[in-house]
Amino acid sequence: MKESKGNAVISKATIDRLPLYYRTLKLSQEEGIEIISSDELGRKIGVTPEQIRKDLSAFGEFGKKGVGYYVRELMRNIGEILGLNRKWNIAIAGVGHLGWALANYANFSPQGFQLQAIFDVDSDKIGRYINEVEIFHIDRMKEIVAARDIQIGIITVPAEHAQSTAMRFVEAGIKGIWNFAPIKLDVPANIQVISEDLSVGLSSMSYYLSRQN
Repeated sequence: MKESKGNAVISKATIDRLPLYYRTLKLSQEEGIEIISSDELGRKIGVTPEQIRKDLSAFGEFGKKGVGYYVRELMRNIGEILGLNRKWNIAIAGVGHLGWALANYANFSPQGFQLQAIFDVDSDKIGRYINEVEIFHIDRMKEIVAARDIQIGIITVPAEHAQSTAMRFVEAGIKGIWNFAPIKLDVPANIQVISEDLSVGLSSMSYYLSRQN
């Protein structure tokens, strides 16, 4: 996947590194660092300074030669590129262990993501609250998504229910889906989908550890 900006084509790898830059800059700011070089930023992330400069140059000119990057300014610029300068309303479908953990995740709000609703089908969970957010029956999804202007849906249901849940989100009017179910979703082309298959990460870890042994 690539994104176009003017005449330039920006790779998915570049886009995926931007949140790492943002997080590292935020931590650096909290440590009281005001100026950071691409060398220092690269060491903190594990990315070469050349790659950092190349990634950032895709979006404009940042920093001063011989000085480095002003942490607050670069963090603000990357935040604007990522859309973190606006508020995104989100909802979770599926209150299993993962859904419960995500509903309690403390860093959504500081990054501009506001959890507005949680959906499930278990009558024992309907009407309860997680982190002050109510759990609704999934049949009310369209109503709640519209009323609370929810743009992003998070799917943490079992794989066999993921596709139908995705279509419920689409029909409700969301614009993007963060999918944790281990299947490829079939949704309209205008719906942005990011998939997180936790088993893939562990399988990759297994590969590298097996080679070490």
